[in-house]
Amino acid sequence: MRILFTPHDMAGQHLRNRVVMAPMTRSRVADGVPDVLTERYYRQRASAGLIITEGINVSQQGTGYLFTPGLYTDEHSAAWGRVTDAVHADGGRIFAQLWHVGHNSHVSLQKDGAAPVSSVARRPHNVNAYAWAAPGVPGNIATSEPRALSADEVQATIGDFVAAGRRAIQAGFDGVEVHGANGYLFEQFINGELNTRQDRYGGSIDNRLRLLLETVDGLSTAIGSQHVGVRISPFGRLYDMHPYDDEKQTWLTLAAELGRRNLAYVHLSDQRTIGADCETAFFTDFRKAYPGTLIVAGGFDQDSANAALKAGKADLIGFGQPFIANPDLVERMANGWPLAQAQRDTLYGLHGERGYTDYPRYAEQAKAASS
Repeated sequence: MRILFTPHDMAGQHLRNRVVMAPMTRSRVADGVPDVLTERYYRQRASAGLIITEGINVSQQGTGYLFTPGLYTDEHSAAWGRVTDAVHADGGRIFAQLWHVGHNSHVSLQKDGAAPVSSVARRPHNVNAYAWAAPGVPGNIATSEPRALSADEVQATIGDFVAAGRRAIQAGFDGVEVHGANGYLFEQFINGELNTRQDRYGGSIDNRLRLLLETVDGLSTAIGSQHVGVRISPFGRLYDMHPYDDEKQTWLTLAAELGRRNLAYVHLSDQRTIGADCETAFFTDFRKAYPGTLIVAGGFDQDSANAALKAGKADLIGFGQPFIANPDLVERMANGWPLAQAQRDTLYGLHGERGYTDYPRYAEQAKAASS
C-alpha cells in the first residue's frame, strides 16, 4: 500500500494525502508583497496534502534576504489572501511559515540602518545575507554586527509573531508554522554554545527554550493550537551553530513540551538532505516524547517516504526542491512519471515566470510531445 497517497487527520484538518510541500525561500517578490506570480506558483502545487509557504518575515527587523515576503502590513495581508484563495480553489491547504532571521541580516535591510538582533551580540562566522551590496545592487554579503535583544524587546518580538499569526488567519491561511530551525532567531536562543545570556532567556534548558515556547503559546491563544506548527532542526549546524553539552536533552525537553500543547504538527528538518535518518536512538526518543503529527523532511524520494510512513517514523513527508520543477509532483509520483529537474540559476531572485511558474505538468509535456 502506498501510504504516501492516503489521507491524514492533522489536528482536525483533513489532508487528502501525506505529501507536504516544504518551505523554500525563492526571493521572488520585489517589494515584499506577494503578486500574481506568487498566487500562480502556490496554486499550481495545491495537490500537495499541505503546502507550507516560504519563510514570511514577521517584521522588517526579522528580514535577512532581499525580495522575501512579509506579513506585517495590511497590504501584505490582502495579497496573501489572494494566494490562499487560489490554493483553496483547487482544494489545497496552506500554512504560513513565520520567520525572523535574527543575526543573519545586514544593516541595509534594517530600518534606518539599525544593527540586526540576536540572543547575544556575537556575529556569526562566514555567514552571508542577501542584501544591498551597493545602492540598487543586490548581492551576498557578510552579515552585520548584531546586538542582543533586551528582555522587553524579546516580548515585542513574540508580539510580532502573534500579530503575524492573526494576520495569517485573517488572510485565509489554514495555520502557521513557527520557523525554529536552520540557525535563525529561535535557534540562536536555544543553542547553549551561543546563548550566554544571564536573564530568563539564557542559561538553563528551560530558559533557552522560553522564547520559542512563549511564542507558540501566544500564537495558540490567539489562533488556536490546532492551527500552529513548529519547524526545528535538532543538532543543526547551519549558519555557525555549534555543539553544546546538553544538546540532546534540550531537544528532547522541547519535544515533550511541544507534545503537551496539542499542536497541528512538529516539522523536523534534516539539514543533511540524505533522507532523514529515522533509525537513530535520538529520533526514536523524539518520536516517543512528541506523540502528535510529525512531518519529516530531507532528501526523501517516493520509496523512502513510503518506508518511513509504513514504519510509523513519520505521519507526513516534506518534499522541497522536487516541487520547484514539478508543480504536479503528487501526480507524477502516484503515476510513476519521471521528475523534471530544476534550473539552478533561477532558484532565487527576480526572474519573472522563468524557473518559477513556467514548469509544465507532465500531462502537458506528454500532449505536446505527441502532437
